[in-house]
Amino acid sequence: MTASLLPPPFVPLSSQGRFWALVPCAGMGLRAVPPAATPAAASADPALPKQYHLVAGHPMVMHTLAAFAGVSRLLGTLVAVAPGDHFLDAYAHPAFFTVECGGPTRADTVLGGLRALEERGAQPDDWVLVHDAARCLVTSAQIDTLMDTCQHDGVGGLLAHKLADTLKTSIDGPGGVRVASTVDRSDKWLAQTPQMFRMGPLKAAIERVGSGATDEASAMEAMGLHPRLVPGGAQNFKVTYPDDFALAAAVLAQRAHGATLDRFGGARGQVAPAVGKKTMF
Repeated sequence: MTASLLPPPFVPLSSQGRFWALVPCAGMGLRAVPPAATPAAASADPALPKQYHLVAGHPMVMHTLAAFAGVSRLLGTLVAVAPGDHFLDAYAHPAFFTVECGGPTRADTVLGGLRALEERGAQPDDWVLVHDAARCLVTSAQIDTLMDTCQHDGVGGLLAHKLADTLKTSIDGPGGVRVASTVDRSDKWLAQTPQMFRMGPLKAAIERVGSGATDEASAMEAMGLHPRLVPGGAQNFKVTYPDDFALAAAVLAQRAHGATLDRFGGARGQVAPAVGKKTMF
């Protein structure tokens, strides 16, 4: 991290609090590594965290950060990386800054990020939007919708997608795994990100729940609160398995990844790079 990337002091935008983004970027994503015997394994580097693997020709996380760069109300976007991780130094840009505060679990990384934001002037009443680095298909419009919907909410909320498929539970049976039952899906949602909560309550919730919090909403739920569900979209999925890379690349190709190009490399990446620095392209 360099000092030039730190956001300057800001005046609160409104009495409802200011907005920050936090992108946990410290995991490895081992489920995303193709099995050694598959063709995809030939081009995959198992030592490289999945958020840095190329999608549509560029590191996955840069598509994620491009979406946040398009949200003007954000005071800053903190990318929480593992200690010693300098991958993003070559992609330095005023739209985000990195802090080596990653921990062994997502909850530890988010908590480290929240503390880092406090050191940079974030207040307990400020809003923080926590987003998975591997949800590289989120759009600026979806982020704005979440902010508009939740900024006056007493708890906060998250993007989510109403479950469309029939849901089954399983049991071990003759010959392998078998269906145990069909679950009523009428009230089932797939949790997505960003998840948006006040800095103070979220930090207190994660400190209390610890690494058992699988996402920020679950930590708030453990405090007896009920976050708001804001419809997201099917394309805002988390790149988790090897096949997900091709699907994400196809969506970005359909969009022509214009947002990423415009915000980090100029039109079609024609902006000349500074000496020693990479552009997105």
